[in-house]
Amino acid sequence: MAVTITIPTALREYAGGNAQVHLEADTVGALLRGLVELYPALGRHLFAEDGRLRSFVNLYVGDEDIRFLQGEDTPLSAGDTVSIIPAIAGGRR
Repeated sequence: MAVTITIPTALREYAGGNAQVHLEADTVGALLRGLVELYPALGRHLFAEDGRLRSFVNLYVGDEDIRFLQGEDTPLSAGDTVSIIPAIAGGRR
């Protein structure tokens, strides 16, 4: 089943300049593994050395944060869109 993953601007240089990648995957974890297999340099930006997803990387299936679903075990269906949304800090006091 083809799933679309959107790549934020800050990470596109590690994903061949792509804004979107289409992969076959049945879970979010499988999708991420497939993405990193295609673009190994992206892996260090998504995963910590212990293999866990970095805390500042937020993933959404449609409008749903995977942390409130089944995490990396969240199932995917054909046509789903998964978005990588890096956490951004800043602002004014």
